[in-house]
Amino acid sequence: MIRTPLRPLARILDARQKGESPEAIERENIRIRHEQMRDQARQRAEGRLLVLGVFFLMAFMVVGARMGMMATSEPREPRAEAPGSVIHAARADIVDRNGALLATNFETHALYAQPPQMVDPAHAARELAKVFPDLKEQDLLEDFTGKRKFLWIKKKISPEQMQAVHEIGDPGLMFGVRDMRLYPNGQLAAHVLGGAGFGKEGVSAAEVIGVAGVEKYFDDYLRDPANSQLQLSLDLTVQAAAERVLYGGMKLMNAKGATSILMDVHTGEVISVVSLPTFDPNARPRPLASGDASDTPLFNRSVQGVYELGSTFKIFTVAQAMDLGLVNPDTLIDTKGPLRWGKFRIRDFRNYGDEMSVTKIIVKSSNIGTARLAMEIGATRQRSFLQRLGMLDATGFEIVEAATGKPLFPKNWSEISAMTISYGHGLSTSPMHLAAGYAAIANGGLKVQPTILKQDGPRKGERVFSEHSSAAARKMLRKVVTEGTASFGEVAGYAVGGKTGTADKPRPQGGYYDDKVIATFASIFPAHDPRYVLIVTLDEPVDTTSDEPRRTAGWTAVPVAAEMIRRIAPLLGLRPTVEPAELMDITLTQN
Repeated sequence: MIRTPLRPLARILDARQKGESPEAIERENIRIRHEQMRDQARQRAEGRLLVLGVFFLMAFMVVGARMGMMATSEPREPRAEAPGSVIHAARADIVDRNGALLATNFETHALYAQPPQMVDPAHAARELAKVFPDLKEQDLLEDFTGKRKFLWIKKKISPEQMQAVHEIGDPGLMFGVRDMRLYPNGQLAAHVLGGAGFGKEGVSAAEVIGVAGVEKYFDDYLRDPANSQLQLSLDLTVQAAAERVLYGGMKLMNAKGATSILMDVHTGEVISVVSLPTFDPNARPRPLASGDASDTPLFNRSVQGVYELGSTFKIFTVAQAMDLGLVNPDTLIDTKGPLRWGKFRIRDFRNYGDEMSVTKIIVKSSNIGTARLAMEIGATRQRSFLQRLGMLDATGFEIVEAATGKPLFPKNWSEISAMTISYGHGLSTSPMHLAAGYAAIANGGLKVQPTILKQDGPRKGERVFSEHSSAAARKMLRKVVTEGTASFGEVAGYAVGGKTGTADKPRPQGGYYDDKVIATFASIFPAHDPRYVLIVTLDEPVDTTSDEPRRTAGWTAVPVAAEMIRRIAPLLGLRPTVEPAELMDITLTQN
């Protein structure tokens, strides 16, 4: 029984009654308090033991259940998980239409340092600067002797560099295995492939991700372990020949840049696409911080370069006029100049007389004649036709840069806009748009969707004009080479047809340069049975082989395109043939 201690006054009264001294009562109270404290401590200890017992019981139950599961499961050797195992570095190869390798993964090593484990930081810094000349010894020493516990030195090193670092012998210098993207052909098709870099990184692995071109457009596909390769429509041999010829032509014509596109007119497959200047995707340069984007080698002129492409557009105007039944190839058109519309004056390069046939308008490249046809067509019908042809939207070509190549055209599509657009001024498109448009003329009037992927066969698009108009337009394009402004474009055995275009280059601040042009030759071959479209565009060309500088496409872009056809046609499996005489003499009547 626990005795409750009395209050001091009560204890004194009780002590007087019983004759006990106050000191004795106080000692008793102290004894009772100690007993109470021991009882409370014992109760707490018993509670803790109970909780601990329950915990051990549950732990033994979990261990027993786990042992039971292991006893009933299939035996398996345990494996240690690597720190970088969650990083998926695999990436599918990219090949051309014939299976030739364009891009693949290559195992290499990264170099990093853990300064706390370094024995001689000064020696390591000095020797590393010898192995990697782009690194500075003083910067390395500051990093090694600072507070950092980890730092990357090189994300990619060669086997020779790895051996040289091994010979330094410092335990604080370490290597991590990783994959890198390798482009075995160097600069070849660089703007198509784009390039790759590292995403999520660890010391033993790193993600390889696309940063441009098809590498970025198809990034998810290439990173999917289920896919082993991505096959493009490019022909590596043709691409190499095209790049070599275009580079020589660009230098010969003193051009700032150049682009070429070779397209199958029935499938839309791009067999070759070149943009110069170019770069090596194995060492992709950084974008310019400021200035004109077209000045960097990263700029893809074939899809990002949006230009007024001049008289190459005239064939679209003529094809539409014939399709509407407004004219036939022999219809005479008033070409007296200048053609006045308000304050505007439209002139031809030279006086072609008071009237010309529709065919002669294309052969001689008459601005006035084409503008009169546009007046007959009307602005509304012209815009609708170009919309159906794909000239007012981005091409949809499967590289990320193509989405930025949106055509520029007037919001108010007035009659004067229709007149200037009819001969390639006032509407800016990319050379890829032009290639698709000429493919529709060549294949019988069906819209073509450009693609970088190999196709199993022809793809039928929307009909934009009739086969009859297409045949008439092809005959006119052939005459441009045999009788007109593209006489340097003739290649024996391949019946080249095409149209030249020379457009004044716009100034950034408005207006046009007096001595800078964009020169283009849009061609089809063979003209009597078209298989391919070839577009060649030169930026600021000038032929200086004569006393007077010559900048027009007939003197600059056409010879380059002819040499390219001469080189690549045999590679495409095209044999030289004699052009059927009867196809040159077709008489076409008005629709």
